[in-house]
Amino acid sequence: MLALPRGGVPVGYEVAERLQLPFDVYVVRKLGVPGHAELAMGALANDGTCVVDENLIASLRLDDETIQDVIHREAEEIRRREEAYRDGRPQADVAGKIVILVDDGLATGATMRAAATALRRHNPAEIVVAVPVAAYQTCEALREVADRIVCPFTPEPFIAVGLYYENFDQTSDDEVRRLLAQAAERTGRRMSA
Repeated sequence: MLALPRGGVPVGYEVAERLQLPFDVYVVRKLGVPGHAELAMGALANDGTCVVDENLIASLRLDDETIQDVIHREAEEIRRREEAYRDGRPQADVAGKIVILVDDGLATGATMRAAATALRRHNPAEIVVAVPVAAYQTCEALREVADRIVCPFTPEPFIAVGLYYENFDQTSDDEVRRLLAQAAERTGRRMSA
């Protein structure tokens, strides 16, 4: 099970714990429109895979230099997070395995699309996208890059992921590190038993 940080980590941790699955992060970053950072014009995965919304970019008349500046800034943040979260651990080998990608929810699905697209290059047996809440259209669009979508709640109209949580506080880097360490410890105990 791989979670998209930061918000997907607490969700993924609980699901991995319940299912007794190995757990890790898969670091991706949204490419926010300058001046409107919450609006995704695409996303970038840790291996450099970049997906963009060509229609949005064209409609906003964003030039290549602006887009490249955002990509460069987010690539730096990916490197920082990889270093902060991995603690020297290598990325999970997904070849031949069923990979469950988890996030706290999907609005545009840009980061999930980048993650699934990047992971597909590593030859997993199957990619399953699992989220508690998402826009219906986003789930349908992700069928292009995922083998299965598991999403129990697709409200219409969909406004924002945070509206469907009692507590949608920002997940900190410290919480991500703590949950990853607990998962590694649990997996280590299971392997030695």
